[in-house]
Amino acid sequence: MASGPETGDTPQSADAEIIRIEGLRKSYGDLDVLRGVDLAVDRGEVVVILGPSGSGKSTLLRCLNRLENPTDGRIWFEGTVVTDPACDVRRLRERMGMVFQQFNLFPHLTAKQNVMLAQIHVLKRSRQEAERVALDQLEHVGLADRADYRPSQLSGGQQQRVAIARALAMDPHMMLFDEATSALDPELVRGVLDVMRELAQGGMTMVVVTHEMGFARDVADRVVFMDGGVIIEQGAPEQVFEHPQSDRTKAFLGYLA
Repeated sequence: MASGPETGDTPQSADAEIIRIEGLRKSYGDLDVLRGVDLAVDRGEVVVILGPSGSGKSTLLRCLNRLENPTDGRIWFEGTVVTDPACDVRRLRERMGMVFQQFNLFPHLTAKQNVMLAQIHVLKRSRQEAERVALDQLEHVGLADRADYRPSQLSGGQQQRVAIARALAMDPHMMLFDEATSALDPELVRGVLDVMRELAQGGMTMVVVTHEMGFARDVADRVVFMDGGVIIEQGAPEQVFEHPQSDRTKAFLGYLA
C-alpha cells in the first residue's frame, strides 16, 4: 500500500475539497475489486454511488475509513493521508461517520444508551453531556419518544435512525451511507431517506451507496456510476439519468427502470 506523511503532501486542489482518492486499488488474492478509482468530494457535497452488485461500491466506502486497507493508491481526508500506516484510524472514524446496511445496535441497551456509548468511551464526554447529545440527536431523527426503547421494541427503520443518530452524535465532518435502506421493508424506507434528506439540506457532506433512484435524483449533487471496480461515468443527476454517456450506464439504468 502506498504511504506518505500523515499530513501535508496533499495534491493541488480547491480549498473546498474534503476528500480525494487517487489510483485506489483493492484486491483479495487474484480478485481485483477496485481497479484504480479517482474521485474527489467537496465539503457539503452529496455524492451518490450507483452500480450493480460486486462493482466495488461498498469496498470503496470501507477503504475511505480504513475498515479495509487499500492494496494501492492514496486517500486524503481534510489534508490527512488516510492511507498512511501512521494515520490515527480512531480519530479518522470520529470525523467520518458511517451507517451500514445492518444496524449493529447493542440489543441490551436502549436507543439512548446506544447513542451515548461511543461518546463516553471514544470522545470521553461525561455521561451528562453524552445523554444531552443523545437526546438531541434522537429528536433530530424523530425518535425522542423512543429514547428508552431497546432495539427489539423498534422497527427496522427506527433502528436505522438510531444508528444514524449514533453516528451524528460523534460530530462527524462527513457521513458515509452503505445501502442504509436495503435491509428495510419498503414502507420503512421513507423515514430513513427523510432523515438523510434533512442532513443533506443542512449541509452535511455525504457519500451514499444506494439503489434508491428517487433519492439520487432529488438529493445528489453528483451521481457516480461504478462497474467492475472502476468509475464508468459521473455527473449531475439529470445528466447521468437523462443523458448517460456510457452504454453500460444506459443498460444499468434501463434494467432498474
